[in-house]
Amino acid sequence: MKKEIKFSLVFRDMWQSAGKYVPRVDQLVKVAPAIVEMGCFARVETNGGGFEQVNLLFGENPNKAVRAWTKPFHEAGIQTHMLDRALNGLRMSPVPADVRKLFYKVKKVQGTDITRTFCGLNDTRNIIPSIAYAKEAGMISQCSLCITHSPIHTVEYYTNMALELIKAGADEICIKDMAGLLVPAKATELVQALKDGSSLPIQMHTHYTSGVASMTYMKAVEAGADIIDTAMSPFSMGTSQPATEVMVETFKGTQYDTGLDQNLLAEIADYFQPMREEALKSGLMNTKVLGVNIKTLLYQVPGGMLSNLVSQLKEAGAEDKYQAVLEEIPKVRKDFGEPPLVTPSSQIVGTQAVLNVLQGERYKMITKESKKVLMGEFGQTIKPFNPEVQKKAIGDATPITCRPADLIEPQLEKFKNDPVVQQYKQQDEDVLSYALFPAVATEFFKYREAQQKKVDPAKADTENKAYPV
Repeated sequence: MKKEIKFSLVFRDMWQSAGKYVPRVDQLVKVAPAIVEMGCFARVETNGGGFEQVNLLFGENPNKAVRAWTKPFHEAGIQTHMLDRALNGLRMSPVPADVRKLFYKVKKVQGTDITRTFCGLNDTRNIIPSIAYAKEAGMISQCSLCITHSPIHTVEYYTNMALELIKAGADEICIKDMAGLLVPAKATELVQALKDGSSLPIQMHTHYTSGVASMTYMKAVEAGADIIDTAMSPFSMGTSQPATEVMVETFKGTQYDTGLDQNLLAEIADYFQPMREEALKSGLMNTKVLGVNIKTLLYQVPGGMLSNLVSQLKEAGAEDKYQAVLEEIPKVRKDFGEPPLVTPSSQIVGTQAVLNVLQGERYKMITKESKKVLMGEFGQTIKPFNPEVQKKAIGDATPITCRPADLIEPQLEKFKNDPVVQQYKQQDEDVLSYALFPAVATEFFKYREAQQKKVDPAKADTENKAYPV
């Protein structure tokens, strides 16, 4: 009996996992017809994660970018989805509830159909409010189980987590294996357990970092997974996802056969090859993260985190410390309550590990973000923190034990009335950009105005609001 398996092109993730890179809007729009023509994608991941922030850094309006990018897929009947960080929205720190509500409404209006919500600590208290916000906005709420290894992170743990999210109203479940830790046999066990507990769609997301991802997908599909996330071959494997073309060939002649022509897929892949070459030449893609690293199963480092580590060490002139940092990461993770290494916990743990190695002394310097984790500002971890490290970080302060969101006052009206917004706002959506990324959005607003008025902001007298003529 033939069973349809749906493919999702994780367009955002395949760029950001392979390197610190997001394509320009003109590149996105140019390649969209080709993706539609392939006819194999039921979904495309168009935004979320670091996408909007990178847009701003590149001097592009993220709101226009998302609209332009989602439009051709809607016209073709292809669903679009985004990645959001629950309590943290699109950024690395907690976001007020009123801003989060606006965020979902705006993204729905811009053309995003599905929100994939995850918490960097797997704290369901952070995820559950997002279910309500997303559904109020008319979006499909897909909730993520972030895969990590420890004696406590069992199939039962993930099944119970999924059931709690389903009870709260989740429409779909995503198995989010951000580091490629899920081996085929475990994927079978987990998917079967989730299917036994619910009939909701299950979307599989994994990375090729450890080299087992394609096999994991095959076993997950055989166990009942409904949708798999893939990349196009020029930006696949390594710290990215399995290649679409490979999975199409894997299912050929089985009940999951897509019937797609590999010659057509090869033609479409050619669209991406020049972009890959450009990213490699510019250094936005690093060859260190393009291969298979089986040690990932030891260090549990996800693709995006690996590319960030390489960048951090390169900037510090300490690329030779790469292995030492990898070995330090599990130690820091244990001190921090063994969270899954996914944004923002991955970046926080990774940066702290880099500091520990470069300083030659563990926790000689503790980052502001590490202190926030150990304070409980991001939520609850599955294991307690190392009390000595926590004491060193927060001193005699009383850690937060309640849901962090409950301590954050509404701030949307403050953002609306902020002098920066009052001065530079050109569309209502600018308020959201500023609320999520105040500093980056401010620089974008100034750049946008300068481009529109054809002036050089470097020559402006900002204090007196004057410009030489």
